[in-house]
Amino acid sequence: MQNFLQLLEPLGSPYSDLAAVAILTIALYLIVLIITSLFGKREEKPVDAEVEAKPDEVKAKTQVDEVAAPEIEDEFKSSVEPQIIEETKDAAVSEVKPTVEKAPQKEVPDAFKSPEVKEAEKSVEPEPPKEVKTKEPPLQEQAAEIREPKESFFSKLTSGLSKTQQGIFGRLGTVFTGGKIDDNMWDEFEEVLITSDIGVATTMKLREKLSLKLTGDSSSNIDGLKNALKEEVLEILKKAEGSPSNPNEKPNVMMVAGVNGVGKTTTIGKLANLFSSEGNKVMVAAADTFRAAAVEQLEVWANRVGSDFLKGKTGADPSAVAFDAVEASKARGVDILIVDTAGRLHTKSNLMDELKKLRRVIGKAQEGAPHETLLVLDATTGQNAVQQAKLFNEAIEVTGIVLTKLDGTAKGGVIITIADELNIPVKYIGVGEGLNDLRDFKAEEFVEALFMSENTIH
Repeated sequence: MQNFLQLLEPLGSPYSDLAAVAILTIALYLIVLIITSLFGKREEKPVDAEVEAKPDEVKAKTQVDEVAAPEIEDEFKSSVEPQIIEETKDAAVSEVKPTVEKAPQKEVPDAFKSPEVKEAEKSVEPEPPKEVKTKEPPLQEQAAEIREPKESFFSKLTSGLSKTQQGIFGRLGTVFTGGKIDDNMWDEFEEVLITSDIGVATTMKLREKLSLKLTGDSSSNIDGLKNALKEEVLEILKKAEGSPSNPNEKPNVMMVAGVNGVGKTTTIGKLANLFSSEGNKVMVAAADTFRAAAVEQLEVWANRVGSDFLKGKTGADPSAVAFDAVEASKARGVDILIVDTAGRLHTKSNLMDELKKLRRVIGKAQEGAPHETLLVLDATTGQNAVQQAKLFNEAIEVTGIVLTKLDGTAKGGVIITIADELNIPVKYIGVGEGLNDLRDFKAEEFVEALFMSENTIH
């Protein structure tokens, strides 16, 4: 420093002082630059080291971000499901190991397979099918399903006619206790039959025929009287025994009528079930558009038995619904079409005229239709059912009768009057609420159940 100052002595004051200050300032500035450059490099190294020290953490975060993105839908790529490890208290991710599952292999068409692959596939034995466990119904339902086939329709018919059997033959038993057939016995005999809804005309016809049969020694034979009565009743019912509906022409259109409350909707559901069980494709059409509940009930029955169903809007023209139903049944290849009609009083001529119109419209939609016109009668109404059948037959030409609710009345004898006074076959009878409780009417079976002794009814 002293040598440096001696060099500045030739310069006069104050120039020598200024030069010294400038030189010192430049020297200090150079020293600061050197120190800054040295210490700056040392500080950058730890940053780089820190980045290099945590490559796994950066990669892990990158993998997590990639997993969070939407998966690419490609059926030839395997799906990757990363396994996320919980963060520690220091919030450091230690390791992420994604698990890769094999995507389900798509079946390659045979046209794209090589002969070697086909031969290899033939040599591989197929895996046995896995056993599929179905939910078993409750024990009560299983027991009901087991018991139902064991009870034949004849046993149901016998138990269903028990009230009618007791009402007629239970009272006739008191008439026959005298053991002798005379005028007083015949008077009591007529009274029992008439009050059992067999009807006056039919009762007098039965008495006349029985009187001619019971001659000589047999006139005092009570058992002979019972057997003769059974033969006469069977003869009357045989004439009314109608053949079951047979869909010769497809679709076979069946029109169902009846007053309110006779069980018409239930009967249609049972008919649909009966025809479906015989292998026919059935459609049910709800032409009772005036009562919304009737359409809903009929739809429930159709869904229950698995038949097609067609309905119109509430308040629509029933004839239009019936016409559409015929056209739809043709298009769908239906075997039997059952057309429901609105329940109506047989004493209202304007309502009966609507039935006539509906029948005409069905005939226009398909020639010869309806092929069957069924009238549903309630056995509990007794002689009123006979009057209903007469008026409905005049309006729509009834081709068959369905007699329902025989199991809940003692007036089942009305079927004898219907068979005797009306030239209308009895097609079906109902003896219960079950789907299989509506069957074809068979005169011999009916008479056997009706005349069965009380101690054999079970």
